[in-house]
Amino acid sequence: MDNQNLEVVDKIRQQFDTAPYPRIPLDKSPKNEFELLYFHNISTAYYLRNQKFIKTEKKLILDAGCGSGYKSLVLAEANPGAKIIGIDLSEESVKLAKQRLQYHGFDNADFHVMNVENLPSLGLEFDYINCDEVLYLLPDIIVGLQSLKSVLKPEGIIRSNLHSLIQRNHYFSAQKVFKLMGLMNDNPRELEMELVRETMKTLKDQVMLKMVAWNAQEAEQDEWILMNYLLLGDKGYNIPEVFAALRAADLEFVSMVNWRQWELTDLFKEPDNLPMFLEMSLPEISVEERLHLFELFHPVHRLIDFWCGHPNQGQPLVPVSEWTQSEWQVARVHLHPQLKVPQVKEDLLKCIAKQQSFTISRYIPVLSQVPIAVESMVAACLLPLWEGAQPMISLVELWLKLKPLHPATLEPVSHETAFAEVRELLSTLEAFMYVLLERSA
Repeated sequence: MDNQNLEVVDKIRQQFDTAPYPRIPLDKSPKNEFELLYFHNISTAYYLRNQKFIKTEKKLILDAGCGSGYKSLVLAEANPGAKIIGIDLSEESVKLAKQRLQYHGFDNADFHVMNVENLPSLGLEFDYINCDEVLYLLPDIIVGLQSLKSVLKPEGIIRSNLHSLIQRNHYFSAQKVFKLMGLMNDNPRELEMELVRETMKTLKDQVMLKMVAWNAQEAEQDEWILMNYLLLGDKGYNIPEVFAALRAADLEFVSMVNWRQWELTDLFKEPDNLPMFLEMSLPEISVEERLHLFELFHPVHRLIDFWCGHPNQGQPLVPVSEWTQSEWQVARVHLHPQLKVPQVKEDLLKCIAKQQSFTISRYIPVLSQVPIAVESMVAACLLPLWEGAQPMISLVELWLKLKPLHPATLEPVSHETAFAEVRELLSTLEAFMYVLLERSA
């Protein structure tokens, strides 16, 4: 790293020593943040890549750039039995991270003051790496990705992200303004933050930068000013640049983290009736091209948030919609671990008792644009999943006990009909990964 980059890194370290991020109270728990825990449970990424369920016990997870430790706490909460290793270049942040995990009773966690580029010195290999809100601050994102890859187990998965150049363009313009004003020459503090507020407040409301990059309520928070207007080292990227960096680091793209929020066809009024050119070309274009079209059409995502891993480690996938009858007969059904919590089961039991539909999407709402509800007696078929994984056939047998007669004809429901109905239910839930389905080997 040359002297200029070393100077920038040192300024970033000073900024986070002075203002550790995120500023979340020590006693705040993520236990009820189902959506956040869902994406940080390693089962989610592993299933997307391999269509296999993975247990979290004894897994080794790295939080690279752990900051004040809230995401480390989320990782510990989402992955019971896993060991968490956190690193950060800010000594003050690492101190807070240690305190946070200890406060919440997690003693299977270690933290180190260290740059991402020095990870190999740990002498460890990880099952999963979380590198959140860090990569875009590094002098060279390819070097950062290569360092992460060097400590990743062959079958491991990395979650990382970069600021979107397109979505965040107005903040980058604001940062250029404040660089010209000299507010980012050194570690920004109270004076610099007040000068930002004064500058933006005194602009006319019709000034474009103020219209698109100013929120008077948010601006009262120092953290918001620092992380948007005075963030040292901040940079933006687009989808082609992200994929080029992955190729340069010899890493394979797995999926966007919020993959259902990147669906190109969802941007059209009639997804099944696209303009002729798109209808003809979409089946032929790459994942990278689809994602790039999305960000050009609809740049709403602040982060280009993705999973990746070593090349050629994913298992051959057969979409559930293409499974044969014999594959379904030997399938094994898992409830996603983040739904397998007492609160969700308690709510389900209440719905069954009151014969009300069970809205499963309320617990992980980001996966669906419309509520996903299951009729109460149908939902009762899922209850055994809270005890553990079940063979498909066992759920069919339970279905027959719960719904032995056809409601219109009062004729006995055949095993074949019950099987088809359970298959339809599980196919719907698997599309949103509320259940995880495995084909037996």
